[in-house]
Amino acid sequence: MVKRSPLDNRDTSRIAWGRYRVLMLGMSIVSIVAVILALLFLHFSLPHGLTLHMIIATTAGVGLSVMLGAALMGLVFLSSGSGHDDAIEDPFEDDPDMKNER
Repeated sequence: MVKRSPLDNRDTSRIAWGRYRVLMLGMSIVSIVAVILALLFLHFSLPHGLTLHMIIATTAGVGLSVMLGAALMGLVFLSSGSGHDDAIEDPFEDDPDMKNER
């Protein structure tokens, strides 16, 4: 039988997703700062300046990369911190060969 996840509880879920939203808000600020720093670096390192297409590509590339990394790591932290990872059924729990590796 599958164990119930702590995220099935409404209060625990609200707290966990609230922490995730705060993390994503903070990382969106970090993402904006990273985009600004990347654009400043390119502005001062390129002799002919930045074109509109380069600004758009840099903004999308740097901004979305930082946000994607933050979203995925945030989900890892959410799953681990809420106890959701412990609610799985371990198929190797009774396997004697796996006892030494844990």
